[in-house]
Amino acid sequence: MKIIKLITICLIVMASFQSCKNESKIAKESTNTVSKKQPNIIFIFADDWGYGDLGIHGSTFCKTPNLDTMAAEGIDFQNFSVVNPVCSPSRVGVETGQFPARQSVHGHFASVESHSKRNMPDWLDPKAPMLPRMLKNAGYATAHFGKWHLTNTHVEDAPSPLEYGYDEYGAFNIAGRLHQMQADSTLYKTIDFVKRHKDKPFFINAWIHATHTPFYPKDEYMKKYDHLDEQQQVYAAVVDEYDARIGELFATLKELGIDDNTLVVFSSDNGPEITGNKKEIDDNSTGPGLGEYYSVGEASVLNGRKRSLFAGGVRIPFIVRWPGNVPKGLVDKTTEMAAVDLLPTFLELAGATYPEGYESDGESIVAALKGKAYKREKPIYWDWRFSSDRPYFWPSAGIQENNWKLLTNKKMNRTELYDISTDWAEQKDVSSENPEKVKALMEKLEVFQKSLPEAPPANTFSKERETF
Repeated sequence: MKIIKLITICLIVMASFQSCKNESKIAKESTNTVSKKQPNIIFIFADDWGYGDLGIHGSTFCKTPNLDTMAAEGIDFQNFSVVNPVCSPSRVGVETGQFPARQSVHGHFASVESHSKRNMPDWLDPKAPMLPRMLKNAGYATAHFGKWHLTNTHVEDAPSPLEYGYDEYGAFNIAGRLHQMQADSTLYKTIDFVKRHKDKPFFINAWIHATHTPFYPKDEYMKKYDHLDEQQQVYAAVVDEYDARIGELFATLKELGIDDNTLVVFSSDNGPEITGNKKEIDDNSTGPGLGEYYSVGEASVLNGRKRSLFAGGVRIPFIVRWPGNVPKGLVDKTTEMAAVDLLPTFLELAGATYPEGYESDGESIVAALKGKAYKREKPIYWDWRFSSDRPYFWPSAGIQENNWKLLTNKKMNRTELYDISTDWAEQKDVSSENPEKVKALMEKLEVFQKSLPEAPPANTFSKERETF
């Protein structure tokens, strides 16, 4: 009998041990499940915010403590380029993961008449491959807040952001019949959406207004910069206000306990605007606020500004933060990246797949985001049809591959080549020393240009276009 009892006790102990072991395994698997779940993604896209407008990039008068902290807690990538030097096509590149000329979007959306002259659609094709639609199909709640400018703002029949894959939106620079919101409420609406969707994966485009005109500097921020001249005071006040809002967003993520599962990316659609004359304050502004006289953003040592294919027009801030996944405090000045890479990157992180037949012009940069070695395979192309004869604004096309960047303008019979690996600021033309490299890159650029459509899709024309 004693032997039977002893065996029984042993069996009970063994069963208990196995149960604890199973519970430990389940808990471990549960932890792994949580760590591998789809991350939240917030993409903060500024407007005309220059590379040199950050404290960490050596701004001579702007203060950006929250963005500086973001970089200290993540990675500051300094060889990231947008794929057009103005807003609308630059944003098309983000949304579609393809160069904007593939959608016949060559410049900013304006009036029907101007689109007819420029052979442009009146809005981005709603049937185009779209990042929010792909993430929505992968189970994400999707939202767009802030600047839109993917449609003609003067027509009534342009599609709503909802037709591009967003569950919710609040926007400005949008077609007249659609809901307009105040530009400065972008991050407030972003925070509200985060609070309402904290329990499921979400993707938010937070496309802030700063530092595009018109400027509406608030007194509390103007007072902080009363030691500066009038132009710098206004600009610094606007930058400071939006930096503070970004700080509020990070505080919210921490309060909700979702900071570690949220990737936040900060960038800009192009380089800083050209400073206007005093008399142009009202004429050139897109609203009743202050105009381009106060557009004194900085491109640091980079040549060119907005509308230029030189680095100052297309190489912009790109900061990523994702605690526990993105290394802290790294500065990467060499890894080549482009705005078309965001779509494949976000899809990989979400565990999503491309729609049938879709090909991205970008590449996933997940490895680089996690601090690992990454080498770009695909070239970066620029197609810019509004060049001028001003210094640094002459290029009408460009290609970058393996940190060689070629800029050209056939009508002007001008071509230059830069070795970004040794000349990050693009200061020295080395085309004469590298004729074979020039030839090879020109051939690739010509193949790309021949692949572009000759006309926009028919479903992207407003009814008003019939009169032109």
